[in-house]
Amino acid sequence: MSATETECPHTITPAGTAQVPRLPIIGLPVHMIQIPDVVAWMTNWVCLDRRPGRWIVVADMHAVVEAHQRPEFRRMLDRADLIVPDGIGLVRVAQAKGAPLRARVAGTDLMKAFFSHTQRMGLGHYFMGDTEETLRLLRTRLERDYPGLTVVGACSPPFRPLTADEDDAIVQRINDAAPDVLWVGLGLPKQERWIFAHRHRLNVPLILGVGAAFKFLAGTVKRAPDCVGNMGFEWLWRFAHEPRRLWRRIMIEAPQFVGLASLDVTGLRKFS
Repeated sequence: MSATETECPHTITPAGTAQVPRLPIIGLPVHMIQIPDVVAWMTNWVCLDRRPGRWIVVADMHAVVEAHQRPEFRRMLDRADLIVPDGIGLVRVAQAKGAPLRARVAGTDLMKAFFSHTQRMGLGHYFMGDTEETLRLLRTRLERDYPGLTVVGACSPPFRPLTADEDDAIVQRINDAAPDVLWVGLGLPKQERWIFAHRHRLNVPLILGVGAAFKFLAGTVKRAPDCVGNMGFEWLWRFAHEPRRLWRRIMIEAPQFVGLASLDVTGLRKFS
């Protein structure tokens, strides 16, 4: 059953997100929005608007530093329909600038909230990224935890640059599955670059890059408890569990973010 054949409650008009406040954090304009409103926008886009290629960026500290260091990447992110604040660091910077932002919009939490809200609407979900084993476990857990949720496909692309034929085949595979939502778990910035390059070839109403959320929901990597994340120490938890993969982000990018954020909040430096 397609989304258009289901009853889709909505609270926000699907015209656009211009009315959602944006605040530049180290130069990256981030929407000051919380999970319930993000879920409302997502529901409208897949149920009412249906225009292919809507894109949500789940921006954490890594995204902000990457956008600061690479202007062409920031220009890519500027084309997204929503840039939501994942990470307590972004929340603290926003609060220091006077924004009434209460909590982060973590990719895992956003997925769970959207699944709970729409699990009986007949929406089709496609998952791209990570390993075959993670995708298998992810599908099993989601279908168990969210009765009625429909997984129409999954794809674990090779961990190397794709040939043109392989790339075309993945796009065709996704379009043939006709999902309402495409979840991409390739890690930042790879997933954002892939979405930007392919969104206009995909007949999918909504696309999101959610990084490690596949692993968390599948149970292959243990997520930090909420109390740890809300105190701002999820980075330490993840570093303890995946030091080889995350050492650069923690040891180099985290101090860069803190230094740049301090300059931004105090006004000692203006970020374009």
